[in-house]
Amino acid sequence: MNTDLKTLSAAVTEGLMTRRDFVARAAALGVTAAAANSMLARSAAADGHGTPVAGGTFRMGLSGGESTNTQDPALWASQVPLAIGRLWGETLVRETSDGGIEGLVAESWEGSDGGKTWRFKIRDGITFSNGQPVTAQDVLRTMERHSNEDSKSGALGIVKSISGMRTDGDDIFEVTLELGNADLPVLMADYHLMIQPDGGFGDENAAIGTGAYVMDEYEPGVRATATRREGYWGGDQTVTAHYDKIEVIVLNDATARTAALQSGQVDSINAVDPKIAKLLDRAPTLTVRNVSGRGHYVFIAHVDTAPFDNLDLRLALKYAINRQELVDKILQGYGSIGNDMPINAAYPLFDDTIPQREFSIEKAAEHYKKSGHDGSPIILRVADGAFSGAVDAASLFQQTAQAAGIPLEIKREPNDGYWSEVWNVQPFCASYWGGRPVQDQMYSTAYFSEADWNDTRWKREEFDAMLLEARSELDDAKRKEIYSQMGRMLNEEGGVILPMFNDFIDAASNDIANYSVDPNSPLMNYYAFKHTWKSA
Repeated sequence: MNTDLKTLSAAVTEGLMTRRDFVARAAALGVTAAAANSMLARSAAADGHGTPVAGGTFRMGLSGGESTNTQDPALWASQVPLAIGRLWGETLVRETSDGGIEGLVAESWEGSDGGKTWRFKIRDGITFSNGQPVTAQDVLRTMERHSNEDSKSGALGIVKSISGMRTDGDDIFEVTLELGNADLPVLMADYHLMIQPDGGFGDENAAIGTGAYVMDEYEPGVRATATRREGYWGGDQTVTAHYDKIEVIVLNDATARTAALQSGQVDSINAVDPKIAKLLDRAPTLTVRNVSGRGHYVFIAHVDTAPFDNLDLRLALKYAINRQELVDKILQGYGSIGNDMPINAAYPLFDDTIPQREFSIEKAAEHYKKSGHDGSPIILRVADGAFSGAVDAASLFQQTAQAAGIPLEIKREPNDGYWSEVWNVQPFCASYWGGRPVQDQMYSTAYFSEADWNDTRWKREEFDAMLLEARSELDDAKRKEIYSQMGRMLNEEGGVILPMFNDFIDAASNDIANYSVDPNSPLMNYYAFKHTWKSA
């Protein structure tokens, strides 16, 4: 419904206007009484009012999928594998939209010895989708697989902090750390750490977990379907996971994704193009929702690879990017400028005194000259699917860089294979991060020396030492100062060029009830399938 009608319908649901008045006002806008009543019913349901309805199929049209995707949680690097994984799998805990955590496979947890020891109680009576009971041994084996020396897990930087693990009976999983960490339970929410039978050692791609759905079809980079399983521990269809079936359709092209929602081929989409978000929101059958958070769009350079091993060259590139222009033209205001570090005010203990790097052609030219670069093309690899508007953002970056005399050249890559053959492989490319709930997790995942997802090849002993020190520091003021030093170090020396923090922009049919936003990730942190239902 259009903006005026949305405002009026909200007034009705909040008790500030009668239904009769709404219909009368809608008529003045050229809407029939029947259509107005239908809009009001859908709006009330979408705002969380009404009784859950069981049944039907929920169809998600998603960007961020490719033919090289697998069902192995350790290897998930983009949004589609995560969304599909949420259907069949669960972690020990999950992040909530208000910044807390709640139990999934674990029903409770407690720390001792200054946060060095953590005990997780496995939920009573919980089973995998193959009927096998979940035990603490399965949890132990899951953590062992992700921390294995040969692991390529995106969670490797997190589990490396664990010095010991054991089980206590079938229902207690205990973790021991070298240094105390009050955030350890939050780290266990990392989506790579899906609990699998025997940790996935037998078949990491089996897609067997404790989730509410069982996989039916899976065609990487194309689509996946799943059916709700009976006996899900989270309750029957009147409580949660109301749909009979879920369908995930990979739509990396923004135009195709939007058209699919408008035509009713899908019920919700992620990554709405900011350029059309306001226009799309005027459609009477759907609603666009955005939320700011910790997500960020980046250009990442390997600091151990020429020419990016030259600090002056990195600084030249950082000064050459016009952050405000990118926020205005690429994000259309749906976001904020970044400062070459992955932390913003959405994080606890953020230091807002770190100077904001300004756009400066003069400083960019000065540092480029000091770098002694030979003038050969500096190749930046990018694809439409790297982030929304990535190709246009790269073009704007190229223009301002060339104004500073920097020979930046754009190489456009295909979407399919980008996350396996370009990101974390090529020395300079576009990427995105959804952010993490706490600074420790963000730094552990992407900037710790031993992290497999250290996509800038940032390896500094002093940085690692500060990470470990902050992890065990219980005084918030001291911890904030350590994080500040880490942020300044990345800002000044790191290989991450972070021009903007993006809003997550979703859109969903007004037939989808109980839809809300979550600052952790799009589509209610990819739990929309579990907490929404169809009102019509």
